[in-house]
Amino acid sequence: MTTYEAVFILDSKKAEDGGEAFSRDVAGHIKGLGGNVREKTLLGRKSLARPIGKHRAGTYWYFLMDMEPASVAPFEDKYRLNSLVLRLKYFKIDEEELVARAARPAERFGPDGMGDDDGPGRRYER
Repeated sequence: MTTYEAVFILDSKKAEDGGEAFSRDVAGHIKGLGGNVREKTLLGRKSLARPIGKHRAGTYWYFLMDMEPASVAPFEDKYRLNSLVLRLKYFKIDEEELVARAARPAERFGPDGMGDDDGPGRRYER
C-alpha cells in the first residue's frame, strides 16, 4: 500500500458539526476501498487566500491514509462532485518523510508545521 495525505476544504455554511459526519464518511469510504486511515485531523475554519467561487472561508480536514494506487481514482471521483467539498488535494508521501517529520522537535514548530521565523511555505534546515 502507498501512503497519501489528503486535505479537504469544506463549505463552512453546509458543514454541520464542523464536518465530523463528513470525516466519518471519508474514513468509512477509505476502509471500503481496502485502505487504512492513520490520522484524521480537523484543522478548523480558515480564510481562503483566494475565493473559491463565492466562498471566502472553509473548514479544513487533514487525512493521512494508506491506499492502493488503483483506489485513488474512485476516492477522488466520489468527492469531486460533492457540493460540500470546495477543494480536495491529495499527495503521495514517502515513509522517509513521515519518519523525518516525527523526528522534528515539536516545540520548534507550530500547529501549521512552521516555526516562528519561517514565512509561508518556507522550511529551513538547522
